[in-house]
Amino acid sequence: MSSRDYSRQSPSPRYTNLIRQYQQLHLEGEKSTDLTPEETFPGISLMKQVERIKRLVDVTDAKTLLDYGAGKGMQYELGRVDIEKNGEHRQLMVKEYWGVDEIVCYDPAYIPFSNLPARKFDAVICTDVLEHCPEQDIPWILDEMFYYANKFVFALAACYPAKKQLPDGENAHCTIKPAEWWNDMTNRALEKYPHLLCELWTISDMPMDDGEIKRVEQKISNED
Repeated sequence: MSSRDYSRQSPSPRYTNLIRQYQQLHLEGEKSTDLTPEETFPGISLMKQVERIKRLVDVTDAKTLLDYGAGKGMQYELGRVDIEKNGEHRQLMVKEYWGVDEIVCYDPAYIPFSNLPARKFDAVICTDVLEHCPEQDIPWILDEMFYYANKFVFALAACYPAKKQLPDGENAHCTIKPAEWWNDMTNRALEKYPHLLCELWTISDMPMDDGEIKRVEQKISNED
């Protein structure tokens, strides 16, 4: 079967296998890096992206948001954003910082969040997720993300190997592609949803002349 033949109703066998392995990691932790279950995919990596998402929320006046691949959702319980206003320092929870009315978490590998939503949202965000999905399933996963959004989609894709390993020993980043590939896949998905604002960030490892590796971020957006 080609990638065009896979779907939510009929994902690839590899997708099904990976979901089972991620469910195991959520329950048992990630042993190669000595992470406890609570420390494995908590969702806290989102905190590096809160300002970028805040800008899109403000631009589109989004009020409802779906976190697609939210992990354990701890970013919304423990995450705090430092702000300075009128000379006063404050710490805000993510929902308050964004100024949205509702945040819903979805993650197929974490049982409490494993049910697909039955409605759409103003915004869909997806961070530290896409590179964990099989290449052949990326088209329908992106399509599903865009389907659930009424105003904007924000996504982040890593283009380098992960530190974590799956229970079968494979690297947790199973789809490692250059930024241009992600740009092409995103543009294909956008063809069905031209009304949506989309911002995709890719993170790549770039070798330097001195032998060091520099991590480079690239923004891809259809914003005018």
